[in-house]
Amino acid sequence: MLFIDRVDAGRRLARRLARIELREPLVLAIPRGGAVVGGEVARELGTPLDLIIPRKIGAPHNEELAVGAVAPDGSLYRDQRLIKGLAVPEAYIEQEAGRQLAEIQRRMARYRGDRPLPSLADRTVILVDDGIATGATTAGALLAIRRQRPAHVLLAVPVAPRETLECLAGQADEVVCLATPEPFYAVGQFYQVFAQITDEEVIRLLGELAP
Repeated sequence: MLFIDRVDAGRRLARRLARIELREPLVLAIPRGGAVVGGEVARELGTPLDLIIPRKIGAPHNEELAVGAVAPDGSLYRDQRLIKGLAVPEAYIEQEAGRQLAEIQRRMARYRGDRPLPSLADRTVILVDDGIATGATTAGALLAIRRQRPAHVLLAVPVAPRETLECLAGQADEVVCLATPEPFYAVGQFYQVFAQITDEEVIRLLGELAP
């Protein structure tokens, strides 16, 4: 195992990030698991924590296979290779994106209440998750972040496949990943403890560390 749990991963990630000069940093975590890692990063660096909630768009008849992702502002990432290979209709993509967007809005209200969203313009945004597998939801989040014109976008994760990071590298200004092990089957295989995170824990972290 590479990490004891998400707290351990977050602290180790924060130590790596502490070597980088950051301008008005804000940690944006992908819940639920990423909120724990991001919370430790924010705590160790003395930066605020907030959330971004992308949702994958699953393939027809195989919802675990992501053919794209949608972000809270409606930004839509499409994996054109998979969409073309599976002949996924555009109407399906749009319909599923609408369904997932409704779930995003429900979760945002649950986690954030009526707290206003932070401005990302002209600041350093550190996008954090507990790991990346296929990268679809991460790509969706990066697309939405870019639209708000931050000064610098840094993708920071404890573990991810090298091939996935190479695909995402062009969407972030900088990528920090502690480990790129092979073979890579799932993020959880690299944690000794990879328990389900509750909504209540995410809400508590936001209450402690939100801007």
